[in-house]
Amino acid sequence: MKFEKAVEDLKKIVKELEDENLELERAVELYEKGMELAKVADDVLSKAEMRVKQLNDE
Repeated sequence: MKFEKAVEDLKKIVKELEDENLELERAVELYEKGMELAKVADDVLSKAEMRVKQLNDE
């Protein structure tokens, strides 16, 4: 998954979580999915950071 897609999906999840009428079960599902997406985004950023550091070291 690309970083941009993960961020886009996270924004959608946040918007849905802000709904005051959201059922608890759905909120938990969204939270779990959001945590997965956050991990994906963090991994992509970490890899990009390592690549930039390698390029600067060369």
